[in-house]
Amino acid sequence: MTPQQLERMRREWDERARQNARHYVATGQEEWTDEEFFRSGERAVSEQILNDMTNICQGADPGKMKVLEIGCGAGRITQALAKVFGEVYAVDISGEMVAQARRALAHLANVHIDQNSGTDLAVLGDIQVDFAFSCIVFQHIPSREVIENYVREVHRLLRPGGLFKFQVQGDDSIETDPEDTWLGVPFSDAQAVEMAERCGFEPRHRHGAGDQYFWLWFFKK
Repeated sequence: MTPQQLERMRREWDERARQNARHYVATGQEEWTDEEFFRSGERAVSEQILNDMTNICQGADPGKMKVLEIGCGAGRITQALAKVFGEVYAVDISGEMVAQARRALAHLANVHIDQNSGTDLAVLGDIQVDFAFSCIVFQHIPSREVIENYVREVHRLLRPGGLFKFQVQGDDSIETDPEDTWLGVPFSDAQAVEMAERCGFEPRHRHGAGDQYFWLWFFKK
């Protein structure tokens, strides 16, 4: 992805955040109340986190775990994560989204929200996290190279044996455009496995290949 494409992604997500951040984060509704918006984040965490705690915690106390969320948007899932885990580090390419998330979650001392570059996690330094998560984020990125760099960066920060659970676009019948910051590049099952192996992960579980919501469980070797 070129610097111009990255700047376009940042600019267009800032504009979406100014127009209607909550709708662009969760398109199921045009208008969200605070209660509805954050309750939808609770549902997502219930479906993707709370029913998968064996893989995620591996016997650890979740209240003592540090977790990473890539693409936090306006903090919808971030708040729900903060109720389960000890510390939550969240990043987003959009400064507008980050500002909204920080305002909404200012009451949570265990949440740390930063704007990142859109390609890496350098803003987090060398912190070590126990679990990393990303939902409805990579399906908007039009570059496999950028997504793979995120996977490599998670490997850098994740403790050995830890899980990176995330979702990519799996529907390879769609037409993608490298200039589009809404419809991201798809992955086949084989491409997901190859990416895991190049980045030092074991792709232990995969669900939804061929669908919009292709979930990957990458365990750090």
